[in-house]
Amino acid sequence: MTLTPETDAAGGPDGGAASRQSLDTRAARQLSTTTKTPPQTRETSPRWLLRMLPWVEVPGGAYRVNRRLTHRVGDGRVPVVGERTDPRPLPAGLRELTVLRGLDEGADGGMAALCAVADAFTAARYHPGDVIAEAGRPADRVLLIAHGRVRRTRSGEHGDPVLLGTMTAGEVAGSAVLGADGSRADGAWPETLRAATPCTVLELTREAFRRLRDRSPLLDRRVRAAAEAPPPDGNKYGEAAISMAAGHTGEPDIPGTFVDYDPAPREYALGIAQTVLRVHTRVADLYSEPMDQQEQQIRLTVAALRERQEHDLVNDPGFGLLHSADAKQRIPARSGPPTPDDLDDLLCRRRRSDFFLAHPAAIAAFGRECTRRGVLPETAQVAGRTVTAWRGVPLLPCDKIPVSRTRTTSVLVMRTGEEHSGVVGLHRTGLPDEYEPGVSVRQMDIGGQAVRRFLVTAYHSAAVLVPDALGVLEGVELGR
Repeated sequence: MTLTPETDAAGGPDGGAASRQSLDTRAARQLSTTTKTPPQTRETSPRWLLRMLPWVEVPGGAYRVNRRLTHRVGDGRVPVVGERTDPRPLPAGLRELTVLRGLDEGADGGMAALCAVADAFTAARYHPGDVIAEAGRPADRVLLIAHGRVRRTRSGEHGDPVLLGTMTAGEVAGSAVLGADGSRADGAWPETLRAATPCTVLELTREAFRRLRDRSPLLDRRVRAAAEAPPPDGNKYGEAAISMAAGHTGEPDIPGTFVDYDPAPREYALGIAQTVLRVHTRVADLYSEPMDQQEQQIRLTVAALRERQEHDLVNDPGFGLLHSADAKQRIPARSGPPTPDDLDDLLCRRRRSDFFLAHPAAIAAFGRECTRRGVLPETAQVAGRTVTAWRGVPLLPCDKIPVSRTRTTSVLVMRTGEEHSGVVGLHRTGLPDEYEPGVSVRQMDIGGQAVRRFLVTAYHSAAVLVPDALGVLEGVELGR
């Protein structure tokens, strides 16, 4: 058997040194230079929200949003606790109903009265297609949706059914029953309520509420005061009216007026994200060629801090956009997945929309719905990128929007900028040892273990200048 130059005596390739005619590649690597990349991270996302929000400088650490005086009216949403097992209205939440709004839970007997009303609700369960209330039939009870989705319909001009909207958990129908005199009927249901999914509905009859009034003088006085109170003089948005005359002739008296301001405007304090980065001096001194170890540590830490900033702008319970949206700007998905109809409902509620913000899975679900309907989604150019759009409004991805265990999420739409009374980001720049605008990396000390410490800090918040600047589509299903 004749051995080839690259075959050892055993027949294997790249064998012993006796049969090799050149330097082994594994040995040669010991003298070579490895080309290295900077440390990579999977956490980095496009961070569209940070890029698209107009940022306002807040040197004093607080941002006050002044508005016209607005007459407070309940949003009609009553939180429900134990919605799956033993549903019950949250007693304090019942004050969102007009007739109970002035019932102070801190007053003598106030909380007891609210608890009594909450206990008087009874749960009823409906299957899809069941009629919960029928238009034209006497309205004799209050309905509070505890779980599920309910469609509101009414007969159109020619008798055909017209879809008015969808009700979800926390919404109330028939609340006028609470203020009616129990001895007479108080009108009829103006629309038909039909279960679109399996539903749990809490019901309070007029008769049960009348018995509560008979036993509670405080509750009875509150109901009578609400019935006698004149409606607030305001525009359709609840703002105090500005009196004026128009279309007159001759010399009538021209009304005088003034614009009243909200006496207790909301102030947004800057939130904070911080961490202490630790770098051993031996690492920084000996292992910083060809890449600066300290710089790479700071770069990756600041990138993670930026991700946390965007997460807070969406989810923070104090200023996060998901929690800051007005109740009247929250609408449920019509049928579950995000449809063109749902996005149209969001767009028509504001005078201008700059962009949608949605989880990437929600954007994919919207694309599937468009494909199912034979509709081709639009595209738009944003910062040099081609993104999906609807009605010319970009649909930007944000993985910070949460997805629940049941695969539901939300879609946001917003108008931005102070000049448009929109949504703005708040930050503070010019910080000591500023690394990037709004982010400082301040060296603290070197401890007894030769570890150098850096304080990495960012201040941020977001403000919604008027309620219609931000809208939320809720209950968007991704699993269909």
